[in-house]
Amino acid sequence: TMSAIVTDILSKYDKTPPLQKIIDVFLAYILGTGIIQFVYVLLVGTFPFNSFLSGFFATVGCFVLTVSLRMQIDPANNFVGISRERAFADYVLCNLILFLVVLNFMG
Repeated sequence: TMSAIVTDILSKYDKTPPLQKIIDVFLAYILGTGIIQFVYVLLVGTFPFNSFLSGFFATVGCFVLTVSLRMQIDPANNFVGISRERAFADYVLCNLILFLVVLNFMG
């Protein structure tokens, strides 16, 4: 049944390390931000279209990079030779590049 599935998922998620749970909350925040941006464009319009695209690309890019970080620090995944510190440094560097591109596109 559906309640058994939800109970099973929640019991397995309780075993998730706290750092990954923090990343999951941040992913939910990014997802919410993207949804709000999209709904805003549907309701108000796309007058500064570059601004909308820049914001939405930044949201999607940040979401993708954060999922990549979560995958790299998950002990169940075998990323040989990549420490948590290296994964976080890569994440920060890629986000800097992403936001520089977004700022350049916004004009």
